[in-house]
Amino acid sequence: MRFPLLFALALAPTQALAFCGFYVAGPDTQLYNDATMVVLMRDGTKTVLSMQNNYQGPPEAFAMVVPVPQVLQKENVRTLPRDVFAHVDRLAAPRLVEYWEQDPCWIPPPMDRFDLVLPSAVVMEGNAAPGLGVTVEARFEVGEYEVVVLSAKDSGGLDTWLKQEKYHIPEGAEPVLRPYVEAGTKFFVAKVNPEKVQFVDGRAVLSPLRMHYDDEKFQLPVRLGLLNSQGQQDLIVHILAKNQRYEVANYENTFIPTNLRVRDDVRKDFGSFYESLFTEVARPGTVVTEYAWDAGSCDPCPTPPLEESDILTLGGDVAGGGNAYGYTLTRLHYRYGADGLKEDLVFKAAEPVIGGRGMPDPSGELSERGAAPSGSNQFQGRYVILHRWEGEVACKDPNRGRWGGPPSGGEQTTAAPSKLSAPSAKTAPMALASVLVDGIPGVTPAPPPPTAEDGVEEKAVEKAERRCQTGPGPGSLLGVLLAMVGLRRRR
Repeated sequence: MRFPLLFALALAPTQALAFCGFYVAGPDTQLYNDATMVVLMRDGTKTVLSMQNNYQGPPEAFAMVVPVPQVLQKENVRTLPRDVFAHVDRLAAPRLVEYWEQDPCWIPPPMDRFDLVLPSAVVMEGNAAPGLGVTVEARFEVGEYEVVVLSAKDSGGLDTWLKQEKYHIPEGAEPVLRPYVEAGTKFFVAKVNPEKVQFVDGRAVLSPLRMHYDDEKFQLPVRLGLLNSQGQQDLIVHILAKNQRYEVANYENTFIPTNLRVRDDVRKDFGSFYESLFTEVARPGTVVTEYAWDAGSCDPCPTPPLEESDILTLGGDVAGGGNAYGYTLTRLHYRYGADGLKEDLVFKAAEPVIGGRGMPDPSGELSERGAAPSGSNQFQGRYVILHRWEGEVACKDPNRGRWGGPPSGGEQTTAAPSKLSAPSAKTAPMALASVLVDGIPGVTPAPPPPTAEDGVEEKAVEKAERRCQTGPGPGSLLGVLLAMVGLRRRR
């Protein structure tokens, strides 16, 4: 299956001086089979977890079990609009951009007449189950969801209770539940009231859920998700935190290679290209950082940056703040199979990095092909198509290698939204050697900690980026989620 290209306006084509790249496409989230996307907001010890349920099946067969560190009440849980997930995904996803070599004979106007155009930012409690060691600590409804919060003394009793209460829990759940029960974890358990479910084209569309809690540990319980796995799965985690990037503490970290020059054919199926590149980089047990940038700015902008309303929706109303310009958005991508997930993901604060920015030099070369330490976060997966000047050269001393927008100005088109809930077949792989101008890159290791000299002198590329970017520049949970345990499909 081929995926549609996602086109978006990046910049009005009036100048070459500060042109930051014409956005071509980003890989649709449909690219990944069995992909789960979550958004976490972290502020001190408070975590806000937002998750979208890509459930396919009858609503009465849906069940979700999420380990949580404390008993949640109705005020801790709410449903969210689906479009906020598409917005975050589009903003942080790897992107394809292109530059055109400008007329070598063009003479720039005097600076006092030069108008620089920058882009616009595009309860019931205490019900016990005798003999099973299970207690209903809270019971409430949120949207179409009927929720109970459980404590348990025995994992076998918990498994039995869930089945007796008609929750569709997969076989083999008890051994996976056991370490959570032994740690004293609570369980957020939800099923759906079919009378409150929205149907689109005959398929149930469930609302995203958000919950918040306090806990010293910052962790994501992914092991329960293995019970649903049909094989390989993709987990995409976005983390919002005040001026702070995150990475994992208990798995290897790497960065997606960036600023790679690609041939024009890549525009026909950027999703296939990126799938092949990610497969090359994503070694077993390795979490890949695909994005780390101020949430209130972007360069190029496939979609407008996050606004105050987005930050509040994703947790700013309970985690404090609400100003999108103070948050760093980190995107982590982990691909795993049944034997690749020995522990839940634990997150740790990480030093700022840069990568995937800047204009091509006169020869067309790009710097920042990996992550490097910096004083602020500006890292993205960016892939570049270059177009050499093919017009007439009618001057004595042509000035080659000046890059900017398309000669004709380009067509202003709107990006198609990511269809996060749509099922799809795996895209066919692309031969990287045939489309990468610079060859196949290796894995980019995590950068060393910054030294004192890193902040002494700012690189020229950072100054150029500051002119181009939208918005101001840088300025014990054994679980929280991800156990969509009972997504049983009727056949």
